[in-house]
Order: sequence, then structure tokens, then C-alpha cells
Amino acid sequence: MGQRDDVEDGGSRGLGALYRTYADWLLRRLKLRFGSEAAEDLAQETYLRLARSGPQAEVLVHPKAYLMRVAVNLAQDQALYEHRHVRGAALAQESLGQATQVEVASQVETLVLKDIILSMPKPYRAVFLLARMEGMTYDEIGQTLGLSVKTVEWRMARALRHCSQQLRPYR
Repeated sequence: MGQRDDVEDGGSRGLGALYRTYADWLLRRLKLRFGSEAAEDLAQETYLRLARSGPQAEVLVHPKAYLMRVAVNLAQDQALYEHRHVRGAALAQESLGQATQVEVASQVETLVLKDIILSMPKPYRAVFLLARMEGMTYDEIGQTLGLSVKTVEWRMARALRHCSQQLRPYR
């Protein structure tokens, strides 16, 4: 029996015979094409894939071509997986960087606004905080502070003008 007959016998020896006959050849070819490190893994994965594919792997007309095609497909699958993994990691890192930039910008804005509010005269600040932070109406602010609605409106207008003047350098 020749090598081809031994491989194509269809019996239990099919995959084992294929391995014994072509394993060294496949490993040498894979080392030339993909390097020593990847070659051993690819050769092993090639035979595992053949084992999972069932009896059709045992009846091959061109076993060398088939083995190389399976190995090359595995290498391409692995390269695609690694590309997606690296791209996914890069996208995650990029979005993390953007999120960090947004957080820093938000913190800076918060500090600037805090400084602006603290720099307001106390009467304006009280009206501003009750209206903008507590959500109170001018009537409720007037009742809380013992002021007329007109005075609350006037102080709120002054507080907003103060904010606008302080924000001018940031525009």
C-alpha cells in the first residue's frame, strides 16, 4: 500500500495515517510560512479540526493541499480574531480616554462655576442658588428671604449679569 492508499482506506487508521504521513511535512511548511512559534499551534489545530470534521477528512484526494488549506484558514481566522481584539481594545482605550477628557472638562467647568458663584455678592448668590439649585420660584424665594418679588427679580438679574461677565474670558 502507498501513502495515498493508507490515508484513503476510510478505516479507523485514516486520521492517524494522515498524521503519521504528513505531520512532519506540514510542520516544516508552516514553519517556513508562519514561523516556528505559530507553526506548532497551527499544525495541532489543523489535525483537531480534521478530527472534528468527521469521516470526510479521512478520504482525501489531495491531502497535502487540504492540510495546507485548513492550516492557512486557521491562521487567517486567528489573525482576524487578533485584529478584532486589538481594534476592540484600541476602541475601548479611545473611549476611555474620551470619557476621561469629558470627566476632566466637567470637573474644570464645575470648579469655574463654583468660583463664579462664590465671587457673587451674598445677596445675589442667595437668590441665584435658591432659584437655580433649589428650583424655587421668585415668589417662594421672596417669602423665604423676606423680599418682594421685584427685589428677587432685580437680584437674579444682577447675579446672571455677574455670571455672564465672569464667563466672558472662557468664550
